[in-house]
Amino acid sequence: MNQLCTRNYRPIEISNVLYRPVEKPAVKDHGKISVRVTGPEQAQLWTNISARGWTHEHPEFLDFLLQSVAISPARQHSLCFLAEVDGTPGAAGVLCVHDGVALFGGSATVPELRCRGLQSALLEERMRYAYDHDCDLAAMVAQAGSDSQRNAERKGFRIAYTRTKWRLSS
Repeated sequence: MNQLCTRNYRPIEISNVLYRPVEKPAVKDHGKISVRVTGPEQAQLWTNISARGWTHEHPEFLDFLLQSVAISPARQHSLCFLAEVDGTPGAAGVLCVHDGVALFGGSATVPELRCRGLQSALLEERMRYAYDHDCDLAAMVAQAGSDSQRNAERKGFRIAYTRTKWRLSS
């Protein structure tokens, strides 16, 4: 690590790669929360919810995120899930399925609807989809020590390894 720092590299992210076997989730009543896969006609709605959830602390990145997250609904083998509470869209997540592996990604909740169980419902519905489509391994990445990591661990995910991303400083 010292060698990287002496060459002007700086750590910019510490995250955990988590995994678990795919199992059929128990049927659970989420009350007023519903989760569904969005279609092409809802790509903009999904993109807006996702970008708003990701930029709550850094609104200056909203335009960039609106362009970046728009890739997910357009990408083949990338399923976009939307969670709503009382019919109001509040959380978005992605599921990519390939050769029996389900990669959970891009989950974000808009600030005003946090702490209502939307992320938990998103995890469960994506796990159900993975199970129904013959996946046997689920994986995801979360910032070390974050609420996302804790939510995942409550749903049976375990840390495979911790990774550090580095950037060359100018």
